[in-house]
Amino acid sequence: MIAATPPLRTASSSSSKSSSLPSSSSSPGSAFCSPIRRELAFVFNLGFPFLSPRPLALSASSSRMELVRKMGGGCFRSNQSMGVIKVDADGGGEDVFSAAPWAVPDHLVIMVNGLVGSAADWRYAAEQFVKKLPDKVFVHRSECNSSRLTFDGVDMMGERLAKEVLAVVRQRPEVRKISFVAHSLGGLIARYAIGRLYEHSPKLESAGHTNSLSEENKKYLAQGHEQPHEAKIAGLEPMNFITFATPHLGSRGHKQLPFLCGLPFLERRASQTAHLIAGRSGKHLFLTDKDDGKRPLLLRMVNDSEDLKFISALCAFKRRVAYANANFDHMVGWRTSSIRRQNELPKSNLLVIDEKYPHIVYVEQETMDDIHRKESLVVGGQTMDLEEEMIRGLTRVPWERVDVSFHKSRQRYIAHNTIQVKSYWLNSDGADVVFHMIDNFLL
Repeated sequence: MIAATPPLRTASSSSSKSSSLPSSSSSPGSAFCSPIRRELAFVFNLGFPFLSPRPLALSASSSRMELVRKMGGGCFRSNQSMGVIKVDADGGGEDVFSAAPWAVPDHLVIMVNGLVGSAADWRYAAEQFVKKLPDKVFVHRSECNSSRLTFDGVDMMGERLAKEVLAVVRQRPEVRKISFVAHSLGGLIARYAIGRLYEHSPKLESAGHTNSLSEENKKYLAQGHEQPHEAKIAGLEPMNFITFATPHLGSRGHKQLPFLCGLPFLERRASQTAHLIAGRSGKHLFLTDKDDGKRPLLLRMVNDSEDLKFISALCAFKRRVAYANANFDHMVGWRTSSIRRQNELPKSNLLVIDEKYPHIVYVEQETMDDIHRKESLVVGGQTMDLEEEMIRGLTRVPWERVDVSFHKSRQRYIAHNTIQVKSYWLNSDGADVVFHMIDNFLL
């Protein structure tokens, strides 16, 4: 828990533990260079033994506004007071919101941690969200997949996240919109969860419904994006799906796990032994899982299935954004985090630095025309490798790609954590990346 004031004593537990969602069944290369060893030590020494304190639950009978007023000044003192509450929502997590009584945000932001992470990883970004958009967003930092639970596999973690999101939505009847912000493996977990949470129903064409649309939604529909059905995620309007350094294409491809230095022998060995380090999650990342004779999970996640609408769920969001480290990320390669082929990566002499966001070096906003153009350039009938299949599946919908470089930063060797400002003391140079995300956030 990150609150600076004593915990609330007036709240009582009420979180529903039931859900209709089915649950799923159940280091090499570290000696190459000292900076890499430091990063690996930092990644794997995050505290396997630590356990979160028992969460404080909210009462179903008390409204959110009552709770905010009782909090008074909130748990932080700054230009904009904030509240932070540990909640019992089918796995826990932490809510961050404005403590001002006039702020009743209707936009829920779900933040998801990566491998061996926790809700604390997104503390800095969550605080900045609420400071900049106090009356717009309500931030929930997920903690249902923390520490060693991140070894359980993308599917099992995705199921847990979906249950947690539903629990939060039940507790927050005022929210109308939803966005996801995820780091590293958390991006894959979030992609699985939205496939489970996706639902659609016939659009309501009544005048009252049309008048209730926001200006952003009216503009979106006017551009010809209207679908025959209204897509929802957990019953809410999907807005932003944002990932930071997420291995969308897995870690199996050449140089997709950069600390192995692209050496074929080590990459083969990593594929064979990843499950010994990261459990089922390692199998999923290296596409070596063969549950019940099925294709690897990451390959299945680039298409819809009967009960899991992975691509339909991604398509439902107004924006899909992939922040990627162009260099010095020793855990996730540039191609896999930006969902590109090698020849599509920007050339170094094309990278332009923005004075406001010094570590944002390239921004690519893809359109449907770009997708059709790329498809026409692909030679038909050729045999696809696994990476190409995933790229084609994921790029059926447009993505915004934001390339990040910390090559002049003293924190460059821990770029994988700096891109999200996992710890402000260690990763403060990534603050401009967080501000870039917030400044471009679709409300």
